[in-house]
Amino acid sequence: MQTSAPLPGSLFELIVNRQPAQTVTSVSPPTFKSLVSSLIGLLVERQIPAFVWAKLPRNEIWQEELQRYSQIPDLSQVIYSLKSSSEEDASEEGQETSAATRANLADKSNHADSNITYLRIPGANTLRREYLLFIWSKEIQVAVVARRIRLRRGVMDSSSVADMESIAGDPTIEESSDKKQVLDLLTVFGADAVRNLLNDLQRLLLPTIPAKSTTSDDELATLASRLDTWNAQINTIAPEPIQPLLLSTLLARHLHQQDENSQRATLYRKQAEQAEFLQVQNEELMNAVRFKDDFLSNIGQELRTPLTTIKTALTLLSSPSLRPPQRQRYMDLIAKECDRQSSLITSILELVQINQAAKAASIEPLRLSEIVPGVVSTYQPLAEEKGVMLAYTIPEELPAIASVNAWVKQIVIHLLHNGIKFTPRGGQVWVRARHQDPDSVQLEIRDTGIGIPGNEVPKIFERFYRVRQTSAEDSGGAGLGLTIVQQLLIHCGGSINVKSRPGEGSIFTVSLPVYKSSASG
Repeated sequence: MQTSAPLPGSLFELIVNRQPAQTVTSVSPPTFKSLVSSLIGLLVERQIPAFVWAKLPRNEIWQEELQRYSQIPDLSQVIYSLKSSSEEDASEEGQETSAATRANLADKSNHADSNITYLRIPGANTLRREYLLFIWSKEIQVAVVARRIRLRRGVMDSSSVADMESIAGDPTIEESSDKKQVLDLLTVFGADAVRNLLNDLQRLLLPTIPAKSTTSDDELATLASRLDTWNAQINTIAPEPIQPLLLSTLLARHLHQQDENSQRATLYRKQAEQAEFLQVQNEELMNAVRFKDDFLSNIGQELRTPLTTIKTALTLLSSPSLRPPQRQRYMDLIAKECDRQSSLITSILELVQINQAAKAASIEPLRLSEIVPGVVSTYQPLAEEKGVMLAYTIPEELPAIASVNAWVKQIVIHLLHNGIKFTPRGGQVWVRARHQDPDSVQLEIRDTGIGIPGNEVPKIFERFYRVRQTSAEDSGGAGLGLTIVQQLLIHCGGSINVKSRPGEGSIFTVSLPVYKSSASG
């Protein structure tokens, strides 16, 4: 008899080394679970008495099929469930609920009518990171051996066992896990091949039992006793070649199981997407509530400021010793603050009405050459009074834009008002339009005003924000003009860009979408 080399602690490695041609397949835990369920489900469906050896994760999801098979009455089935001490310890570190599962399984194993014998493997490295399912019956003889692949960093952490247990219960966990679990899988059919693997398994387990074991150690004694009787037990069943019909049934069960897993994964994925969508909606709602709270708070502060100034001026006006020049100065201050109050209220109403009007607004084709000249002519007297040159160049051949007439007018009005307001006497304001992008028309408002500091440019579209560097003639606006412009552009699919240098002026470039009729696609 030829002397065999010492067997490694891995049954998987032993098979690969002995049969290099054996196909190794990489699978996910749900796929391995599906194969295990299909094989044991076949025994249940056909009421096949068999000897079963299993080393599976301890989670009940993995054990329920064995439990179901063990509870079939009058079947003469024998089941050995192997457990590795080292992996149980690792699982306890990575999964808090393992204690309850362990207690549940232990309780089931103590039932007198249970056909499952639980055997603990004393060795630290024997069958480590490996799972197996051997079935020996008259109708079918099969061995399935799987090995967990190490993580990319080359170190198996203690949570990987718990990950393996939980992933099979929810296929979507494996897809989203940062430590995606993969198994190498071997499947062997046929009486001779399975019998040889059972002998190999027996030889792997025997060296783990101490030479001097006492009967007081129930686990070691039970394992040693069971190993001695394995050959005698399997000899009580005369195996027959696997029938094609049985293989067809097994394949059909496995495909059905895979289809159920796929449908379950799709359902879980949709539920996860829906939950994520609802979470986003909730965050948007909370942001909207916070935004409204901040908006109302800012409105209160903005309304209070001019009222405080007016109240102070009125108090001073009641003084009997007030001189006429001082009286006139306070009257001018009151008028100025009243104008500011009126501008603020008008801007607030305009901003509030934008969202309401946007729901009923109808986008239409518009020509800038028919809108901009009228707005510029309205502001021409104001520019002349201030000593600012105001001009425009709007080519008539520009394509039509997609927007609302009133919105475009408001955009031009607010930008022109800002340009004239912050341009000193002798300065210039130009309005130009061009068509460089095939999908949009650019409307440019350029001024030679005081400009905007670079650190303030990102803030100018915020509600109630005012640039600190203002002209001496500036009476102070509501700080909502550019906010209104931005909101109007959002509703019509446009955008705005700003370039500015302090002391040189600013360029506001508005991009408006080109109108495309349904007929043109």
